[in-house]
Order: sequence, then C-alpha cells, then structure tokens
Amino acid sequence: MARIVVVGAGVGGLATAARLAATGHQVTVFERAEAVGGKLGRYVHHTPAGSFHFDTGPSLLTLPEVFHDLFEATGAKLDEYLDLTPVDPIVRHVFPGDGPTLDSCADPTEFAARIGAAFGDRAAADWQRLWRRATRVWDASHSAVLRRAVDSPLDLAALAWRLGDLAAIGPGRTLRGLGRQYLSDPRLRMLLDRYATYTGADPRRAPAALVAVPYAELTFGGWYLRGGLGTLADALLTRCLDLGVVVHTDATVTRIDAAGGRVHGVRLAGVAAPVPADVVVANVDALTVYRDLLPSPRRLAALTDRSLAGFVLLLGVAGETGLAHHNVFFPRDYDAEFDAVFGRPGRGVRARPATDPTVFVTVAADPAVRPAGHEAWFVLVNAPRHGTATGAVDWRRPGLAEAYADRVLDVLAARGVDVRDRLVFREARTPADLDAATGAPGGAIYGTAGGLLRPANRGPAAGLWLVGGSAHPGGGLPMVTLSAQIVADEIGPAWE
Repeated sequence: MARIVVVGAGVGGLATAARLAATGHQVTVFERAEAVGGKLGRYVHHTPAGSFHFDTGPSLLTLPEVFHDLFEATGAKLDEYLDLTPVDPIVRHVFPGDGPTLDSCADPTEFAARIGAAFGDRAAADWQRLWRRATRVWDASHSAVLRRAVDSPLDLAALAWRLGDLAAIGPGRTLRGLGRQYLSDPRLRMLLDRYATYTGADPRRAPAALVAVPYAELTFGGWYLRGGLGTLADALLTRCLDLGVVVHTDATVTRIDAAGGRVHGVRLAGVAAPVPADVVVANVDALTVYRDLLPSPRRLAALTDRSLAGFVLLLGVAGETGLAHHNVFFPRDYDAEFDAVFGRPGRGVRARPATDPTVFVTVAADPAVRPAGHEAWFVLVNAPRHGTATGAVDWRRPGLAEAYADRVLDVLAARGVDVRDRLVFREARTPADLDAATGAPGGAIYGTAGGLLRPANRGPAAGLWLVGGSAHPGGGLPMVTLSAQIVADEIGPAWE
C-alpha cells in the first residue's frame, strides 16, 4: 500500500483518488479552494425573484461510458449518483445572415438529413464524406492514444499505425485544411472550426486529428446532469469519502519534495512539517507543476502553446426566450476573431478582445437552476488569456470587463437575441478571475493547446504523475477522466 497525495480536487484529481483508493492505496487529497471541483465551478446568485444557479465551467458531458467505467471501477453505479439527461439538439448553430439555423444531434444519419434540409444535398454529402474520415481517426486514436500513456513523440511514432490510419489522421495537416478539403459550404467549415476551440486551439494551427472531437460528441451524444454539471464533483467526492480518501480543502500545496529525483511528499502553506508521500499525483496545470512546485524549475518537454481563455457573463433573464440548451451565434469573420484572441506575437501584434466574437449561450431547461418564469444564462466568448505579454490582455484594467460585457450583449442583440432590458442581474467573469480561482495560468481554459501530444502523465521525478486538462490526453471532462484512468493504471493496485 502506497501513501499517495493528490494535489488538487478537480475532476481528474478526485477520479484518480477514487480509483487508487479502490485498489487499496492510502490516499489524501489537498485542494486550495474551499470546495472541490476545480474548473467544474458553480455559482448561486440570490434575487428577490429567487435563486439562479450556474455551472461556471463545462456545460456538456460527452462520452458517458467513460464515467460509467469510472464508477464501476470504484464499486458503484453512475446512475445511483447522477441523473443524466440527453440533450437534443446538442447545439443550435446560428450563422451570420438570415439563413437557416442548424441543430446538431447524436444520430449521424439524422444530422446529415438536417444539413441537407438547411444547406442542400451537396452539403450533406460533403459532411458524410468528412464523417467517414472522422470515424477512421476516432477508431485509430481512441484506444491507442486516449487510453494509454504517451510520454513523448517517440511513443506516438512507435504505435503500430496502419497506413490507412496515418492517412486519416493526417500528420502535419490542420483542422482548417481538412474542412477546406471536404466541405464546400462555408457554414459547415465554420462549424468544424469551432471544435478546435474545445481544446483551446486556433483551427488554422490545430491538427486535423481533432476531427475526432465532433465525432465523439455527435456519435455518443451530449448529456446534461440534472441539477447542473457540478453534481459530478459532488458524486466524485462522495465516492472518495466512501472509499476512505481523506480530502482537505483550504489546503494549498506550495512545494513537491523531490530531492534526488524522487518524490518524498509535499509542503503546505502555513504548515511547518512536510506531508510524506510515496507517490504524488498533481491535478494542477502542468506549467505550474514544472515552474512553481518542483525544487527547481523544469522545462516542459511537450508542446506548451497556451490555450485560449474565456470571457463569461452570468445573466438572470426575466421571461423565456425559447433558446436551445446550447446555442452558438457565429460572427461574419471567424478569422478576425482568432487573430484578435491569439494575436500575432511573432509580428508584434497584440491580442485583444474580439469586437465581433462567436457567442456561446447555455440555457438549461431545469427548474432546479432558475426561478419560475426566468432563465439562467451562461454566456461564453473566446478571449485572450490574462497577462501582459503580446499574446495576452490585462483583464484587470479598470473598466475593461464591464465595457466588454456591454459589447457582448450588443452583439447578441444584433444577432436577434436582445435581453438587455430583461436582465435581473449580470456578472462578468474574466480570464483573470479564472486564474485566481483555479490557478490556471492566465485563465487558459485547457492549459496547453494542441492535439495528440500534451505534457506527459509521468512527471520529471520518480513517483510524480500529472492528471487533468493540461496533461495527456487533454481537456474536457471525458479526457480528464481518462487521464485519471491512465495514471491509476500506471501506478497499479496496492497488492501488486
């Protein structure tokens, strides 16, 4: 039995802790915040009309079998803890101009039919050709990459790829290039580009292999957890406690002791004595681990492009608007948005808030999260991360957040959804706020941005492991949960 310390109680940390405890290890979790969940945040705003509840992180659960596997591995059933509700449409896409909207769904045949009805037979045939390619990418990468440790580019190169798999994955190709190859309708190209932002990346640079992201969503479906996605954190915490995991909140780990190239424990803020450990699992951004928590700063060996961040509005809206659960309002010029959000550091062009951004609106039709006759809106736009570098924006600049909140509401109004005179309240959350709340450097949602290669789960010292969205296999609830499975499998059960 190993003494294991998990640093951070996000989904990745809690899932790892539960798996390791179920196999006989002694596990302690330290979380710097007052509550568990990490980026799976929650917020409640009370008004005379009633209380509005918000998920301030992920708003959609995909690949539900990953979570079924997690709970079964820890001796439980997912349905005993969570109420999964399928979302249809998964996303309502509203394109610029006065043309039709497009509702996505988890039935590939039906979705192709919806594309045909909206954009014509050629567009539907294009999508079906792309879908055949996406299927091959998913089949090649699901078990070979997403469910196993990948420590270096050599590990990827050593996989027994079939030539057809390599051709489908298209090493060196971009998601934007794939869209141009297969899709003649610019609206479908825009729809495909958006999936790069699921990993925090620019579609003009993101690898073509990310076509597996829409495949997963549109094949296995999108799901809502009744009461909000934050209930997943509650369920994982309950599993951990039932399995004997000790969870400390308001406990900040300031250092991982790793003298001589092996971990010995961790040090806590305000506590003189170190906490001994045989193994440390860091559910902390990989950059923070390497730069701040080790005895001496280390350089990340993997791709370290920072992901985009997000500017959020939490809105209490009087009345009902008839929006879908998830709605995306696209701009006329998507490239202008990416130019603004990422900037061009190599050319000295600073990042800035996009003036005409894509606006993502989540409105849960769940009476548990809003007063009767009202809606709780979570509004997200892509944004530069917080900081002073060329590729960042100082979101602490006085007046910037409120001015940009006005701009986002004006953009929504111009796209046919004007709620400015129906607001019960509004609150803005910037990338600087996410940085402060979760320790995500600059408020980058997904840590490192990219495709198949991210910082390895195996840390730079023996006994140190990394889980979470900034490590392999990437961001998003299912990928974070898979990272926990990979790490737990690598550590192995106590009786081995």
